[in-house]
Amino acid sequence: MLRIILTIIFIIVCIALVALVLMQEGKSAGLSALSGAAETYWGKNKGRSLEGLVVKLTRIFAVLFILLAVILNLNIL
Repeated sequence: MLRIILTIIFIIVCIALVALVLMQEGKSAGLSALSGAAETYWGKNKGRSLEGLVVKLTRIFAVLFILLAVILNLNIL
């Protein structure tokens, strides 16, 4: 029974992780990175914006994905 519940949670985490990765913007800034355009107000406060929240959620769901994958691979359940 526990294995079924963990598998369902694993599937939900997988779908959420895919959605979060697709929502992120690309990290390559192109030529604007050479001129220092990323050091604007929005570049410095990116952690407080919606984009920063998406990055943090992606990291959390990635850790959950790895932990659930390891737990489900153990043959003790």
